[in-house]
Amino acid sequence: MQKFKPVLFTIPFIIGFILIRMYENSWFYDPFLVYFKGSYQNTSFPDFESFRLFFNLFLRYFLNTLLSLGIIYVMFKNKEFLKVASVLYAVFFVVLIAGFFMIVRFTESDFFLFYIRKFLIQPLFLLLFLPAFYFQTKNNNQEFLQKTHNS
Repeated sequence: MQKFKPVLFTIPFIIGFILIRMYENSWFYDPFLVYFKGSYQNTSFPDFESFRLFFNLFLRYFLNTLLSLGIIYVMFKNKEFLKVASVLYAVFFVVLIAGFFMIVRFTESDFFLFYIRKFLIQPLFLLLFLPAFYFQTKNNNQEFLQKTHNS
């Protein structure tokens, strides 16, 4: 039962992700939701309010980040992992949001915009961080065991 405890404690965070996804149309301003649901390959980008879109992308990214950090903490109970993940989330946001608005303003590349936007609005980084931190935990445990065995 002890091994399943962290998994059980992640359920509220997963429900949070589900709620964000379920209510994305009513909670967040994002004209690209409709744009990418249709046949967008041969159409121009929708009209949008830049500040409002930025704020809503930031809000959604922030909420997903908080939920993701909650899962990382529950799974690993390691504050260093939280610090690393927080810095990475911040850096990735700056890079992605800059890329997003550069593509929207200066190109018509819906291919790159689609994927950049996905990383902004979905908790995809969590899928990268969980195995990385798990591997780091296992690697550190093996190094510790080797050091104590050799002593």
